[in-house]
Amino acid sequence: MPVEGVAAAGGITAGGTAVREPKQTMDSEVFMHLLVTQLRNQDPSSPMDTNEMISQTTQLASMEQLTAMAKMDEENFSLQMRIAAAALIGQTVTYTNDDGVSVTGTAKSVSYAAGVPTVNINGEDVLLDRISGVVDGAADQTPDAPKAPAATA
Repeated sequence: MPVEGVAAAGGITAGGTAVREPKQTMDSEVFMHLLVTQLRNQDPSSPMDTNEMISQTTQLASMEQLTAMAKMDEENFSLQMRIAAAALIGQTVTYTNDDGVSVTGTAKSVSYAAGVPTVNINGEDVLLDRISGVVDGAADQTPDAPKAPAATA
């Protein structure tokens, strides 16, 4: 008796099966999955030690807090870069271009479109981390004030 082929259904293509990307980091979801699997497969005559379970739960909480702190540190660093870039507007800055030549100009604007802010200097967009020096632009434009004569006694 001949058997007819069965068509695949539900997201499987003729070219192959869908590939699941493995997680590269352990997060709370992976940790909880491991803990639940461990509880399901434990020997009923020798259950898991409650101290060990509390220790694992504490490790999970610590891991979540460290992950939150790392994210907050990253956000703080990004904010600091944005503030530093904005503070350069109107300043005379120096950077090294792609040819290795030191260029000096006035920072006109800042863009936050990329991961690292870019500063527009004389029409050229320069990454913030390529800027090597800053001089107060107002200091260059302000003439020296006349000095008062020394008092005589």
